[in-house]
Amino acid sequence: MSARIYSPAKTAMQSGKAKTGHWVLEFGPEQRRKIDPLMGYTSSGDMKSQLRLTFETLEEAVAYAKREGIAYRVQELKEERRRQISYSDNFRYDRKTPWTH
Repeated sequence: MSARIYSPAKTAMQSGKAKTGHWVLEFGPEQRRKIDPLMGYTSSGDMKSQLRLTFETLEEAVAYAKREGIAYRVQELKEERRRQISYSDNFRYDRKTPWTH
């Protein structure tokens, strides 16, 4: 049984940073999923794959995993790189790419 600790990124449907900044501990799959022959549903007897534990800080998540004897790996945060551009740059006369319409 191994777990992954990560901080979720913002969804594509939001422009702000709501529901981010916390850390999640998710368990990896222990069994393969199987397809039900009658209905075609995929199922698994692995109940831990349905668990998602949330923590305020990374240290709390790591301490929990160590205390419970869970093997874990931490997925570090990626730096958010935003380009600072100005709206008026779209209309500059010395643009590198010409205006197409």
